[in-house]
Amino acid sequence: MTKAIYAFSGDPITYGHIDVVERASKAFDKVIVGIGVNPKKDYMFSLEERTRLANKSLAHIKNAEITPFQGLLVDYAYEQNIPFVVKGIRNAADADYEQNLDQHNKAHNLGIDTLTFYARPELAHISSSAVKKIQKEQGLIDRYVPLCVKQALEERISGQYILGLTGEIGAGKSYIGKEFEKLAKERNIPLHNIELDHIGHQILGELKEPRYQEVRKTIIENFGNNIKNSDGTINRKALGEIVFTNPNELTKLNDIMYTPLMVRLRRELYGKNGLILFNAALLAESDMAYLSNNNVLLVNANQQSQERRLKERDLNPNQIKTRLASQYDFNQKKKKLEDKTQRDNQGKVWVVNNSDDSDPKNITNAFNEITEELLIDRTLLDAK
Repeated sequence: MTKAIYAFSGDPITYGHIDVVERASKAFDKVIVGIGVNPKKDYMFSLEERTRLANKSLAHIKNAEITPFQGLLVDYAYEQNIPFVVKGIRNAADADYEQNLDQHNKAHNLGIDTLTFYARPELAHISSSAVKKIQKEQGLIDRYVPLCVKQALEERISGQYILGLTGEIGAGKSYIGKEFEKLAKERNIPLHNIELDHIGHQILGELKEPRYQEVRKTIIENFGNNIKNSDGTINRKALGEIVFTNPNELTKLNDIMYTPLMVRLRRELYGKNGLILFNAALLAESDMAYLSNNNVLLVNANQQSQERRLKERDLNPNQIKTRLASQYDFNQKKKKLEDKTQRDNQGKVWVVNNSDDSDPKNITNAFNEITEELLIDRTLLDAK
């Protein structure tokens, strides 16, 4: 059996590290992933946390084994009878450093050789330190690290515990959000209820920045002047009549709105800590569960309750039917969300029944289960 060891601090593991392990796993029968222990180094995550995140992130690589080690890497490799050390090279500075280190290792005459894997161009800029800096400024890190790492960084750096809140139209998502606000206040847990629909409304209407004015012009160009108000903002009712009767038009609108929506969402998140609710009707359909690290509360209600609530919004029977048909139903949403948790090896989907005749304790029970699962750390929140 051919073996190699790839060592790094894993503080935290990134897609750059994962790529090296994946490539090494094809070249060797077994790859030992060594998580370095240096008492003089100030790590953000403990050894246990770094090992847990690495295990979760590398679970799909069956011939990889994660283990902590300390001291000289070549000494550890020699003792474990591992003849090859694998290194990842991102740039010229890395190459010079590793070449020099390899010469020192060879001076020990232990028979350990070094093999290098040059980073793929799309991953060469990724580093653990860069990811931590980006998170401090509430930037996008899901392209740099797995969702389990993203969640850990949000908790450790920003004190944020993010939960998606979704369900069919008329299921009562906004009501659940308000009830969660009350429960959080009772337990002295900071909570911020961010409704993505409201952010979308701001982009379509009140925001004056040049980019959002351009977005509104693009929407008008794509959907016609009949959705334009006299002040240049968007008539949401007129736009809704178009997009909620045609799935292709809804997809087109979502594509236009996605980037500005993400920018405004980051603005909303900046400086906030505690339990963060992302209230979004199309969380599953738009593949945005990654925003909450696949941790989602899915609200369910029977058809009678949905129809009664939608009638109170002055929607006629045909409009109600059309709106319901424009989204996934409960079972489709649930399957899509659960598929994401399995694919990413991360997250959990909770379900709460919010029909007119449901037990109010359902909401309290869901809140308790979620806050316990997310392990909201009061010491982190108090430090922010």
